[in-house]
Amino acid sequence: MSNSERISALVGPTSFAVAGALAVVTAIFAAITIEQRSIEDINTSLVADGITWVDVTANGLQVFLDGTAPDEASRFRAETRATALVDADRVVNRLEVAARDASAPPRFSLDMLRNGDGIQLIGLIPAPVGDEAFAVAEAIADFAGSADVVNMIETADISAPDTWGAALAYGLRALQTLPRSKVTVFADRVEVEAVGETREERAEFIARLQTDQPPGVEVILDISAPRPVITPFTLRFVRDADGGRFETCTADTAEARDQIVAAGLAAGATGIVPCTIGLGVPSPSWGDAVETSLAALAELGGGSVTLSDADVTLIAAQGTAQDLFDTVVGELGADLPDVFSLQVVLPEPETLASTGPAQFTATLLPDTGVRLRGRLPDGTIGASVQAFASATFGATNTDIATREVADLPHGWSVRVMSGLTALSVLHEGVLTVEPDTLRLSGRTGDAEIVSQLTRQLSEDLGPGSNFQLDVLYDEALDPVASQPTPEQCEERIRDIQDETKITFDPGSTEINGTAGEVLDRIAEILPDCLHVRMEIGGHTDAQGGEGMNLNLSQSRAEAVLNGVLARGVLVTNLTAQGYGESQPIADNDTEEGREQNRRIAFRLLATAEVEGDAAGEGDQPRTRAGILTQGAIADWPFEVRPLPRPEPPDAN
Repeated sequence: MSNSERISALVGPTSFAVAGALAVVTAIFAAITIEQRSIEDINTSLVADGITWVDVTANGLQVFLDGTAPDEASRFRAETRATALVDADRVVNRLEVAARDASAPPRFSLDMLRNGDGIQLIGLIPAPVGDEAFAVAEAIADFAGSADVVNMIETADISAPDTWGAALAYGLRALQTLPRSKVTVFADRVEVEAVGETREERAEFIARLQTDQPPGVEVILDISAPRPVITPFTLRFVRDADGGRFETCTADTAEARDQIVAAGLAAGATGIVPCTIGLGVPSPSWGDAVETSLAALAELGGGSVTLSDADVTLIAAQGTAQDLFDTVVGELGADLPDVFSLQVVLPEPETLASTGPAQFTATLLPDTGVRLRGRLPDGTIGASVQAFASATFGATNTDIATREVADLPHGWSVRVMSGLTALSVLHEGVLTVEPDTLRLSGRTGDAEIVSQLTRQLSEDLGPGSNFQLDVLYDEALDPVASQPTPEQCEERIRDIQDETKITFDPGSTEINGTAGEVLDRIAEILPDCLHVRMEIGGHTDAQGGEGMNLNLSQSRAEAVLNGVLARGVLVTNLTAQGYGESQPIADNDTEEGREQNRRIAFRLLATAEVEGDAAGEGDQPRTRAGILTQGAIADWPFEVRPLPRPEPPDAN
C-alpha cells in the first residue's frame, strides 16, 4: 500500500472523530447557554414581581425552584412566573410553604350594616368572659327601635387587643348616627361608609364623626350624598376677558365628567372645576355634545354656550366676525349628536341706539331690602311685576320707583320676574335687564347656587336667551361651612360660665336673675350649635341626703333646659342630666365652695355618655337624646375603653 493510500485510510476515521467531538462540545455549550438564559430570565421575572425568596438552578434542560414561600398564593405565583418563560415540563417545583403559627390570634373584625330593613351584624369578636355573643346586638337594640337585628357574630375565647374596645365603641356610635351605613370595626381601624340625604346632612355627619375619635385607631370616613335629579340637565360655560369658567357643570357619569372637565380646561378654564354627577341626562351623548360645544366656543374666542336638556345655545361675543361665526356654527351643527338642537346668537355691533335707556335694575342689600329702578310695562302687566316683587321680598322691604312705558321689548316682564326670582336667593346683589341681555351679580353663602340659577334662568328665559352671572361664593355666609365645631360650641359656653356661672340658691330649682342673664348669653350661642349634641349637667353641694341631691340636680338641669326653650331656642340636641353631689369642684366645707358646687355645666354629649364613670351613671335619671349609654355597655363580655372625659375646669 502506498503512502497516499495509508494517509487516506487514516484521515477518514479521524475526521469523523473530530466532527463527533465538536458536536458534543457544541451540544454541551448550547445546553449551558440555555440553562444560564433560563435562570436569568426567571430570576428577572421573579424580582420584578417582588419575589426574592426563590433559588433558581438548572441541570441540563431542567430548571429547579427551591425556597420557602410565605403562603400558598405566593408559591403558586412563583411557579406561574417560571412556567410562563420555560416549558412547564422542564420546571421542577421544590418550593415549600412556611408553616403558620397556630398560636397567632385571629384578626378580629365586625361588619355592621344598617338600612331601612334593619341591622345586620357579621364578624368575629373577642369574648374572653363566657359566651355572650349577643351583647353587641342587645346594645344596638337601644337605638334600633322596631328594626330587625340579625346577629351572625362569632366569638373567640381570646383576650381583646388593647384598642378593640375603643374602636368598637366608636363604631357603634357611628352606626347610631348614620341611618344608612356600613361600619367595619377592626382593632386598629374603623371604616365607615354611609349616604346622606342632602349636602347639609352629609356635612353634619362628618362633623359629628370627626369628634372624639379613639386614639390609636385609624378612622376612615366615606360619606357621600346620593346623586341628585337635575331638571333641567344644564351646563353653561362662559369665556370673556377674564378667561373661561363653568357657571354650572353637570354630567351623567364619572367618565363624562372627566371628558367635560378636560374640554373646559382646553377652552380656557383654570383651577379646580367642580362638576356635579346627577340623574336626568337627556342623552348618553351628553359628554360628546358638551365637548363639541366648548371646542366651538373656544374657536370663536369668546361668548357663552348653554346646554339645557337637549337645547344648545351658543352666543358669540359682541364683535365676532360674521364669516368666523358662520363657519363655527356650521361645523357645530354638523358635529352635535342627533338628539341635540342648536340655537345661535351673534349680537349686533354696539351702537348709540343699543345703549339707550331701555333698562331695569334691582339692587338687593341685606339691611335695606330691594330697590327697583328703570322701566316696566304699563298697565296691568307692570302692576303684576310690582306685586310680584313685593310678594318676593316683602312689601316693607321693596322700594319701587320705576317708570311705566309701552314700547319695551317682547318678554320684558318675564325676564324681569325671572331675574327677581334669582336675585331673591342671594345675600346681596344687582340685577340688570336690557334688551339683549340679563345680568346678575352678587354674593351668596350657597356654593351650588350658581348652578341652580343657571338652570332656573335657562328654563324661564328659554333657548337662545343671553344672560350673565357674576355671583361669588362667600364662605362666611355659608351656614354649613361657618358652623362652629362641637369643641368650639363647648368652649364658647364655657367662656361665658368662666365669667359667671349658672348657680342656684340652696334647695332651689328656680333660675335667679344672675343665672338668667348668663342663660341669655348662652341662648345666643346655641342656635349656631344645633348640630352639636350637648349635655346640661346639674350639680349640687353635699348638704342634704344623696338621693335628694340627685333628684335636685336633675330638676335644676331640666330647669335650664326649659329656660333655653323659653328663650326661643330649639333643644332637640340637648340632654338634661343630674349628677347630685358626686362631682364637686370646690370644698363642701365652706359656703363659698358649696356655692361653686351648685352649678350647671354644658358638655359634649358624645363625651359625656359613651365613657361613663364610677358614679353609676347608667342608673341615674336622664332626659335622654337616644345615644348609647354606659348602662347599655356595662355588661359587655369585652373591655370597653371609653373615650377620655376632659377634667372639669376649676372655675366650672
